[in-house]
Amino acid sequence: KHLARVAPDVLPRVMNIFGDMALEVCEGQQYDMDFESMDGVSVEEYMQMIERKTSALLSGSATIGATMAGALEDDIRKIYRFATELGLAFQLQDDVLDSFGDEALGKKIGGDILEGKKTFLMVQAINRADDMEREVLRTTHRDASLSDDEKISRIKALYEKLEVRRIAEQQIELRFERALSILDTLSIDQARTATLREFARNLMG
Repeated sequence: KHLARVAPDVLPRVMNIFGDMALEVCEGQQYDMDFESMDGVSVEEYMQMIERKTSALLSGSATIGATMAGALEDDIRKIYRFATELGLAFQLQDDVLDSFGDEALGKKIGGDILEGKKTFLMVQAINRADDMEREVLRTTHRDASLSDDEKISRIKALYEKLEVRRIAEQQIELRFERALSILDTLSIDQARTATLREFARNLMG
């Protein structure tokens, strides 16, 4: 509906961006589903997956907005990178909050653990664990002798031991600060990026 109202001179380009964005989101979702049945997922593979599944939605939307506003090509590329880094920070934070957040956020804590989902925390933990710890990480969610609370506590204890929460929080800060720093390099006055800065802080807050 809204795409149909785009000015004719930019509509073809906007439709191409939208199509690429939709394809990346679908690819990311498929990779996420594929990871569930894979024993070995690298941190790099995980980051590539969330760049498609989560960041692509933000970067595509931001690129469409910049294109419709008549931004310079260099600025469009930078806004794309801003939104990509912000999307990565957002998804990593979502992973952390699922295990270490507050249920006031609107979802049950530990849901990803109970599903055996490959989150950044789980992928990092598996890659840092010894053989015995790795087996615990891979099988706890299927252990019928444990209650849900026991499963969550066991995995969270390993997360803390392997320091993956700290690593995730460092990555979140790095990606978020990188996103904001990209806005500083745009060719427009910084006052004109205030809305994007506010959006980024609200998203992460």
